[in-house]
Amino acid sequence: MAIAITTELLDGCVLSLLTHEDYYGYAITQRVQEFTPVSESTLYPVLRRLKKENWVTTYDQPYQGRNRRYYKITDDGKKRLTTIRSDWLDYKTTIDQVLGGVNDEK
Repeated sequence: MAIAITTELLDGCVLSLLTHEDYYGYAITQRVQEFTPVSESTLYPVLRRLKKENWVTTYDQPYQGRNRRYYKITDDGKKRLTTIRSDWLDYKTTIDQVLGGVNDEK
């Protein structure tokens, strides 16, 4: 059974990918699907929201007679990713303590 991924973590996954290189939408979906089950119909609204928040920008490049829309992380997106990573570490530490029994009496 897979654990549901939250919106913030999905944002973090996409923004993190974009710190390495620019990707077009379908390629982002393929990369994210390597780590978590997410559909294209879920991811494209995420991309639109990230753009609306100015965490990514887009540009088009021709490819085999068509245009591909590429996504590029912005400085604001990098700041947002830093916040998401910090929130994740706090959350992960808490869950590790609960599930790992760190606070259990011996």
